[in-house]
Amino acid sequence: MSTPRLLVITLVLWATAAPARAQEEAEPPVSWEIGAVSDYLFRGVSQTDGKPALQGGVTVESEAGWYLGGWASGVDFGAGGPRVEIDWTVGYARDLGESVELDVSLNRYSYSGADALDYNEWIASLTVVDDYRLSFGYSNDVWNTGTTGLYYAAEAQWALPNALRLSAGVGRNVFRDSAATGVRDYTDWNLRIARRFGAADIALGYHGTNATARADFGRTADSRLVLMVKIAR
Repeated sequence: MSTPRLLVITLVLWATAAPARAQEEAEPPVSWEIGAVSDYLFRGVSQTDGKPALQGGVTVESEAGWYLGGWASGVDFGAGGPRVEIDWTVGYARDLGESVELDVSLNRYSYSGADALDYNEWIASLTVVDDYRLSFGYSNDVWNTGTTGLYYAAEAQWALPNALRLSAGVGRNVFRDSAATGVRDYTDWNLRIARRFGAADIALGYHGTNATARADFGRTADSRLVLMVKIAR
């Protein structure tokens, strides 16, 4: 049985059992989100050729800290390319003291009708007092190119007046064999302001990359404003 199919079956079975557990736990074991973005960016590069996308996902958690998730977004890689990306995640999160959380996950990036683009990535993150995060990603077959890809990232957020939140992040993409990926090592960054309105989160971010990424990816790596609207539970 394929990994995506196994994950779907597990999600359905776990979600079916959720109502019984929900009465025992303070927080529901199933969370979900649905929303839209004016441009879907992944590490600074547009996955929709500058166009909007609908997105949504569901995550099932256990009391022990394990979780299983699925997430989907529209994509546009040009004529004949896939139109949907589906990501599957299996992970484990636990507190390391009162203000530090460790999260380790295995992520499967898959593209409907374009299996040749599918690949896996391990991601580990350390979050301090909910506001500062360091992350590290590792793939031994990044973008299904047969070479190793690494990703280092740092993020921070701050509370502002009027329930606003300001966040900033920077990431470094490193490839063992740039000839295989067709892309050299590059840096991406973002600055975002967000606010919650009832059940909806609305955020406006400014995203960019360094000159190396813009030279290798073209206009899909240009700096741009991105609007996001999301409803989550």
